[in-house]
Amino acid sequence: MTLDAAPLADFADPALHAAGLYIGGDWLPGSGIPVLNPSTGGVLAEVADASPTDALRAVDAAHSAAAGWRATPPRQRAEILRRWFQMMTEHAEDLARLIAMENGKALADARGEVAYAAEFFRWYAEEAVRIPGEFRHAPSGANHILVDHDPIGIAVLITPWNFPAAMATRKIGPALAAGCTVILKPASETPLTAYAMARLGAQAGVPPGVVNVLTTAQPGPVTNAMLADPRVRKLSFTGSTGVGRVLLAEAAKSVVSCSMELGGNAPFLVFDDADLDAALDGAMIAKMRNAGEACTAANRFYVQSGIHDAFVAGLAARMAALKVGPGTDPASQVGPMITPRAVQKIDRLVTQAVNLGARLVTGGTPLPGSGYYYPPTVLADVSPQAEIAHEEIFGPVAPVYRFDTEDQAIALANETEYGLAAYVYSRDLSRALRVGKGIETGMVAINRGLMSDPAAPFGGAKQSGLGREGGVTGILEFMEPKYFAVNF
Repeated sequence: MTLDAAPLADFADPALHAAGLYIGGDWLPGSGIPVLNPSTGGVLAEVADASPTDALRAVDAAHSAAAGWRATPPRQRAEILRRWFQMMTEHAEDLARLIAMENGKALADARGEVAYAAEFFRWYAEEAVRIPGEFRHAPSGANHILVDHDPIGIAVLITPWNFPAAMATRKIGPALAAGCTVILKPASETPLTAYAMARLGAQAGVPPGVVNVLTTAQPGPVTNAMLADPRVRKLSFTGSTGVGRVLLAEAAKSVVSCSMELGGNAPFLVFDDADLDAALDGAMIAKMRNAGEACTAANRFYVQSGIHDAFVAGLAARMAALKVGPGTDPASQVGPMITPRAVQKIDRLVTQAVNLGARLVTGGTPLPGSGYYYPPTVLADVSPQAEIAHEEIFGPVAPVYRFDTEDQAIALANETEYGLAAYVYSRDLSRALRVGKGIETGMVAINRGLMSDPAAPFGGAKQSGLGREGGVTGILEFMEPKYFAVNF
């Protein structure tokens, strides 16, 4: 059954997107991986469990489509991406409901994700026709230097569960704009959104084989099989630093180009001269977007002594007022965590911090009943020795630390192996820029709680990754420069 023939009625129905693997423009029937609703623990649907053989079949499909897609004029590729953006926009509410079901995030967050995700298709529809090149004289004067950019080749895209739409479009958009064919492996916790978007892509005119989607319960063997195939030339991964290290080692065996968006441990710095209400507004966005299950989430709150107590009180009041409930309930502001294991990890970090002297200001106890819920939590007087100070929380917990001087704030912010994102609040722009410059990170938000933008380069330093996604540089991650030495 081809996706073009599939109905779009009741597009939020999970069963509609569990038809099988999507390879070469066809559904290949299968089952074996239950997709759970974190709000209830119930099963939404079962998706296909791909084998290494299925993965190589996807590589075959991507290879068969590669020459034709590479030769497709940039304007035509752009129009397809633009139509895909429009299809996502038309089905935005259904996609948001689907995300809220399989991911558990609050419906408002899911709607925001869909809008953000669709923008990557619109942005790269515009960038597809602006792929840069160079023409200049050689310093010796003996020849001219001409630099073109070729599509890098078949790309394997591996995405996490926390943003099932946006992490996919952030990779598919630039890859297709560059002229690459792709194989998307979404997280098995949230695969339905990926299949739904593949359906929309086919409706938008993506040729068979250009985008393939497969799910698997054995990610190691399946991914390794694709990386070992010499036709695969790119790996783009978003996930934990630990898994990223393993994938880098595997990709090295075939010298596959890698883009890695890995873990984070974002500091949120508030200076005495900050606008308190603005800082609290920003803190709620930076911490509670997606219930804290985001790599850019504020993980450590460093607040200068003069404003510390007022900030803790204000943050606790706002956190305690949030309504926790099922993601699909429009009244919910905080949905469940993705799995029971995630709740257990958060609870372990909070308990250990309290045992080391942290003061529990609000929250701090897993919620009873069905579903995987943890309440919005604020900790004060947290020990720097607590695990929560060094480990990515990935949940609705805000540990607050006190600092006195600017140099101390920068030193505390840099006490981590990660360097993805940081937040700085101060009315003194010179100070904010100076502090941001001193923090070892790929991105800094100044007096803002949200930094992600399809038009900006997203990525980190240190153990937070390699390369950038989004912006004018994102498309170059899927291209190879080709240099011509030319005499006229």
